[in-house]
Amino acid sequence: MTVNPGAAEFPHRQIAAQLRARIHRGDWAPGERLPSIPMLATQFGVAKQTVQRTIDQLRIEGLLITRPGSGTFVRGTKRRMNRLSRGRYGSERGYHAELAARYRQHLMLVAQLPAPADVAEAFGVDPGTPLLVRRHLVSTGESPVEVGASWFKPNDVRGTSIERPDVFGRPLYQEVEDELRRRYASAKDQVSARLPSREEAELLQIRPDTPVLVLLHVAYDEEHRPIEVAQAAWPGPMTSLTEEYRIPGPRPGLPDDEPGMALG
Repeated sequence: MTVNPGAAEFPHRQIAAQLRARIHRGDWAPGERLPSIPMLATQFGVAKQTVQRTIDQLRIEGLLITRPGSGTFVRGTKRRMNRLSRGRYGSERGYHAELAARYRQHLMLVAQLPAPADVAEAFGVDPGTPLLVRRHLVSTGESPVEVGASWFKPNDVRGTSIERPDVFGRPLYQEVEDELRRRYASAKDQVSARLPSREEAELLQIRPDTPVLVLLHVAYDEEHRPIEVAQAAWPGPMTSLTEEYRIPGPRPGLPDDEPGMALG
């Protein structure tokens, strides 16, 4: 492991490239501890501050995680997500044993809290209106990968299991359908990126300057009334959202170059 002082690339970026390559190659497995900063500084022949900048960069990318008093560990490589509404309510409307084996969900809170602006807008109520929220944290192995919340109108769920701090052995939407006697018929997803809140950064164990991908998911019944508004935040550098779908063929009688369909 060497640094070329004559290269145009800054030393900490040269070191980051080498450490990144070793992580992707599997030299350090997810959860494995890296050598200490003084040890890496000696190996590369640089100052400890240079190695610290390297560690900070790889933490922002989501490859490393630092546990105070324990050291710096490999967080893992990019996590592929298929979590838009099609994936959630696909042909297999049921509990996915494979996902349950890979991910552990911890229910953190069930309470009435003021609705944030985007949730309130989806329900058609004023921001700050008290709504019931179920908050959770999802982990894989020892790494947290998602902070989420599901919001409901209190009158809709009053007297049901949804307002109790119960953990269900099936997807939440199935519990809601049975308790409310309303079927999830359609959904809308909006994905955006932003910096995490302080709580999100702490729960996801990321730096405050690491962007997160944020999902706002609105589920409607057959009369197009919102049943549930769900939020989820994932570490952006570690998450890729994927959707697979068929592309319909051309319809007979339509021109090949319909107006307004060009991209560029």
